[in-house]
Amino acid sequence: MKYAILGDIHANLEALSAVLEDAEQQSVTHYACTGDVVGYNADPKSCLQMIRSLNCSVVQGNHDYYAACNENMELFTPMAQKSIRWTRKHLSPFERKYLRHLPLIIDIENFTIVHSSLSNPHRWNYIFKRRAADANFRNQFNNVCFFGHTHVPLAFVKGDAIEKGFYETLHVKPGFQYLINVGSVGQPRDRNPKAAYVIYDLDAQTITIRRVDYDLATTQKKIRAAGLPFRNALRLASGR
Repeated sequence: MKYAILGDIHANLEALSAVLEDAEQQSVTHYACTGDVVGYNADPKSCLQMIRSLNCSVVQGNHDYYAACNENMELFTPMAQKSIRWTRKHLSPFERKYLRHLPLIIDIENFTIVHSSLSNPHRWNYIFKRRAADANFRNQFNNVCFFGHTHVPLAFVKGDAIEKGFYETLHVKPGFQYLINVGSVGQPRDRNPKAAYVIYDLDAQTITIRRVDYDLATTQKKIRAAGLPFRNALRLASGR
């Protein structure tokens, strides 16, 4: 059994399509999503439709939440606020209801998915450092937890201490806990513009990061045509 773990799609249809094509080539059998299906890019409706067609387990991200409600967005940058207001206008009441009722945490098989952190997931905390990872581990009951939010693929492994680093393939071993950021399908921020996602092979007990080329120019043209912030298009090319 192979799971494709997708995160931070952010309404990038070209990236999502390329990732799903790659996942099929890798014989993926199941899908899960660590949230933020919408936001920043120009295809929220199509990406939601595609994710829902996969029978995919999905947790709520902060962009999903704010796109689904009308709450104040003072914690967002002006660019993110403009993107969310645009997204609100382009989602149907049914789509906003779907996003509003997504759970914050889901346990699947022998692993967990969350958008930000298992420690107060509704506060949308970022995990970059060992201290934040430790707060998550104190609330993690499965050996493996996948998360998103930072758009940077990063692994924390807890044995006697917490080790942190980038990864290509990890072998899940008994007695250890794993906290894995799956990177971003639709807006990578690790200076690599290729779409990122993870394959978790439950039989081999391996976790592998995949990087996939996609039609970035088309995504950029759609952003500009939609009147979304120009920087949303520029940042995709540099992966920042």
